[in-house]
Amino acid sequence: VSLWLPLALGVAAVAAGQSPLQRRVVRDVLEYFHGRSNVHFLFKEREVDGVIERLRLGLAQTTCRKRAPQRHCRVLETRRRPTCLACYKFDTSDVPKVLDKYHNCGPSHHLAAKEIRQRDEAECRAVEEAGKGGDTLYLPGMFAFSRGLPA
Repeated sequence: VSLWLPLALGVAAVAAGQSPLQRRVVRDVLEYFHGRSNVHFLFKEREVDGVIERLRLGLAQTTCRKRAPQRHCRVLETRRRPTCLACYKFDTSDVPKVLDKYHNCGPSHHLAAKEIRQRDEAECRAVEEAGKGGDTLYLPGMFAFSRGLPA
């Protein structure tokens, strides 16, 4: 069973209208994006759009460098505006754990390319399937067995 992410539109509604789980996903996507070696400035979310564990996050470049973040970073309107697609699968526990995820960030005009869209769709479908049924992969440590002492 997956959790549904109700998403708000627009920058003003982004922070105010987000659920704790949604803020967690946005924070995770921003950490992923800022962790890339070719990103030198801090970016802020300008819009969030999506439904059903698929989140499209529009970013805007700020005046702050990522190595020396400041408290108040002004958004540069005429600079880079990348878009990130994030697909997440959560379990149904009280504190949802990420079962699988996929990120793809790039210039917004690149996200329209047919090959990239097809790859994104395939990756997001794979994320949706995480944790389903008996065809899941065995990972070391998933099961523990103990041997009883002889009688």
